Amino acid sequence: MKKVILLILPFLFALIGVAQAENYVIGPEDVLQITVWGNPDLSVPQLPVRPDGMISVPLVGDVKVDGMTPDQLKAHLEKQYLKYIKAPNVSVIVTAVNSFKVFIVGGGVVAGSGSASGAMILKSNTTLLQLLSQLGSLQGADLQSAYLLRSGKKLPVNFMKLINNGDVSQDVDLHRGDVIFIPPDLENRIKVVGAVKNPGLFPYVKGMTALDAVLSAGGFTEFASQNNVVIVRQEGGEAKNIEVRLKDVIKGGDLSKNVPLKPGDMVNVKSGIF
Repeated sequence: MKKVILLILPFLFALIGVAQAENYVIGPEDVLQITVWGNPDLSVPQLPVRPDGMISVPLVGDVKVDGMTPDQLKAHLEKQYLKYIKAPNVSVIVTAVNSFKVFIVGGGVVAGSGSASGAMILKSNTTLLQLLSQLGSLQGADLQSAYLLRSGKKLPVNFMKLINNGDVSQDVDLHRGDVIFIPPDLENRIKVVGAVKNPGLFPYVKGMTALDAVLSAGGFTEFASQNNVVIVRQEGGEAKNIEVRLKDVIKGGDLSKNVPLKPGDMVNVKSGIF
């Protein structure tokens, strides 16, 4: 019985793959394998779809395949080959999926040392939630202002409910060419500049201090003047400078000098004079 199941499983998986392929829409940069059974001279093992959505096949010539499913292309080629051969049997397989692209913009997603942005190739049907789970941290993202753009129109997707509340009714299947705009939450971030290893914007966390901010930025460089740190804070439309002596905090354990931050603060670590 176990051997029978093992023999059947590959066949079942093949059927699942075929079912999925039937619905796939071919696009530019995909790679096709076209086989005309009994006619090896007409078969093409690797056929890239050109940027104009066309391919060139023996005898038939140029064919517009962008927007077709493999089954539709199969039917079209068999109809064309009827002019040259009797009862043509054509198979079409997508051997490389390169056209299913979505675009992430806005700078609100942090992955590794930078923001996750640009084109992303999807190898299978993917929902918005599945994509977001692959991108990186959304801690510093403005989910209230995020949106999904399709064919120039915003879809009614509430990113806040989807991510923070787990409301799967807000989840949608992604389409080729979708644009996911996720801006950073600048009001709830702090900026670290100057003599730190990785200056930039960082999510504000309640209770965050000047030293926490410096550590988030990778720590001091060898040129940092650790007792010459300035917090720039906007209050009432004016910039207020707060001096911080972080060397005293680190070396002497004087926690009273480790100033708490507020959202929107900028921490400027000055360089020493040599």
